[in-house]
Amino acid sequence: MIRLPFVLLFSAFLFSAGVYGVLARRNAVMVLMAIELMLNAVNVNLVAFSSSLHDVGGQIFALFVIAVAAAEVGIGLAIVILLFRNRASINVDEVNLLKW
Repeated sequence: MIRLPFVLLFSAFLFSAGVYGVLARRNAVMVLMAIELMLNAVNVNLVAFSSSLHDVGGQIFALFVIAVAAAEVGIGLAIVILLFRNRASINVDEVNLLKW
């Protein structure tokens, strides 16, 4: 059985890698992938605590997070494709199309 601190350390590493990806990347698709990495780190935490506490509530909540993440990817990729069609670039720094 894997101990809880090791799983939490792994989850912290995943979340840190996701934060770095959001802050350092300029490509919109890479930013979306980094956000997904952060959501997966949260799911690892939920499942680890759920397993540690012998409760299924965390696992059920993790399923909801997965569903929200799938919807976020669908909407995010649709926005990225729309921006690429209009601007011919998916660089986050060059996108000012969504401003007022």
